Amino acid sequence: MTVASVGFSSSGEVMLYVGAFTALAFSAIGSVFGAGIGGAAAIGAWKKCYVQKRPAPFQLVILSGMPLSQTIYGMIMMFLIISLGSPAVWPVYVCMGVLGGLAIGASAWYQGKAAAAACDSFGDTGEGFTNYLMVLGIIETVAIFVLAFGIVVIVMSAAVAAPEVAPEVTAIVQ
Repeated sequence: MTVASVGFSSSGEVMLYVGAFTALAFSAIGSVFGAGIGGAAAIGAWKKCYVQKRPAPFQLVILSGMPLSQTIYGMIMMFLIISLGSPAVWPVYVCMGVLGGLAIGASAWYQGKAAAAACDSFGDTGEGFTNYLMVLGIIETVAIFVLAFGIVVIVMSAAVAAPEVAPEVTAIVQ
């Protein structure tokens, strides 16, 4: 089986897709870990509420689900690499996928750890929800920065690889 027989014109194109899917995979893995950690804490907080015959706060779902958005950032990076990427500079996209995906995934993972503490605290006190969201938002900002810088790298590398399409790539991004 050759690269051409599976629908790819070059090994550079294959590696471009490897970078793209790696961005999604690593960010999704981080989201799974983060949401799992936050979700486990939410369940524990609800249990404490039930044992104490208090209402279980729905807001714990929001706190524990915060790490899921990083999967969307990885998906955006994946689509940008696929749509704007040039096989000629595939190492850039592999590095972007691996490093960007890991950074976004780490943000999700640690956001889940912070969400777990927020769930425990909010479950006990019923107070501070907005403060907890702000802290989780700070952690989320790291993933947003990685995505923003990743967009710059993807667009710049596409423009360098094919200068004749640079205006068109810039128009797509705008």
